[in-house]
Amino acid sequence: MKKIHHLTLQERQAIQTAIEEGKTKAEIGRLLGKDPCGISREIIKHREVKERNTYNRPILCAKRKDCKIRKCFRSCKEFEEPACVRRDRLPGVCNGCEKRTKCPLDKYFYHAARADSRYREELVSCREGINIEQSDRNLIGETISPLLKQGQSVYQILSNHPELQISDRTLYRYIETGVFRKFGVNNFSLKEQVNRKQFQEKYKKRKEPANYNGRKYADYLEFIQQNPDITAVEMDTVYNQQSGPYIQTFMFPGMQFMVGRLHFEKTSESMSSALNHYQGQLGDALFSKLFKLLLTDRGSEFEKANLFEIGVDGKQRLNIFYCDAMQSAQKPHVENNHNFVRDVIPNGKPLDRLTQDSVNIMFSHINSTPRRALHGKTPYELFTFYFGNCVAEKLGIIEIQKDDVILKPSLIF
Repeated sequence: MKKIHHLTLQERQAIQTAIEEGKTKAEIGRLLGKDPCGISREIIKHREVKERNTYNRPILCAKRKDCKIRKCFRSCKEFEEPACVRRDRLPGVCNGCEKRTKCPLDKYFYHAARADSRYREELVSCREGINIEQSDRNLIGETISPLLKQGQSVYQILSNHPELQISDRTLYRYIETGVFRKFGVNNFSLKEQVNRKQFQEKYKKRKEPANYNGRKYADYLEFIQQNPDITAVEMDTVYNQQSGPYIQTFMFPGMQFMVGRLHFEKTSESMSSALNHYQGQLGDALFSKLFKLLLTDRGSEFEKANLFEIGVDGKQRLNIFYCDAMQSAQKPHVENNHNFVRDVIPNGKPLDRLTQDSVNIMFSHINSTPRRALHGKTPYELFTFYFGNCVAEKLGIIEIQKDDVILKPSLIF
């Protein structure tokens, strides 16, 4: 005989018909080629109770005919539940019973269509819900709660804690369904659950300076084609008020490593002084190795190309090229990495108290954040693998322990 795993509606209808014809479970099993024990479990699991009318007989006792006590009650020592062989044993339901219309007992009936419907609902519901033990839930909740409050992303946490043994997609689903609500973790704990204003295509008309000739984006593409071994450093500016202060950012795309310098003037003279500082810290040879090529936008603070290309000694130290007007997507790496900056310095936050030390601390935390594109490594790990920790320190960057990384305004404000 085959074990019962899944019965069809037709098989359940055959069971109901056989019960009404008075067949035993063994006979039903042979009819369907199923195990009789499985038939019994099917009937008991899906039978429906029809309670008796208790108006005239609130309590029924098997010994009621021979009992000398007129008032019947369940706490009586002689009380005994009335039994029915057909209902309680074979076949376990009252379908087809000739005495069911006059029987005063509770009755059970097996209805094939309703049994099949409930079975289908259970089949779906058993695959829903949360596949996680209470102890695992507590471990995950206690781990992610403080790290999410520090501004770390789900991917960053899971990269640093492989012992959680859970995918980022599953963790997102658990958080969104409130699994870790008692740990203070909900949708608003996630970095990406933010309503952003829709971008409107309103551009400020800008006159193209003549000194961009020979340094346009088309010239940049031609330059890297002729010098495939040189990788451009992407340069940009971040600020919240037109009056400043301003953070000049430098992005090394291959390693996603970013550094920044604080300025109180938005001029080419001020911005080019950052390169003078790095050249003095690194030395000519190492500076030339790191800052051989710059790619930036056409902001007014970068328009004097000679100040960036020519060092204080009067010698050319690098080549600078400019993206096309209003085409920031031509330097996507620095633009995307500014999302980390905005986690710490939200739009509209006054930056008057900002110092170079706090800027360095911010970028140290950003560079200590693991990236999916780097296969779980941090930009700091990749940069120091090629250039060493001392070079990172000369750029103002130190390593932050992964669980100590904070990407919230509380880091520097």
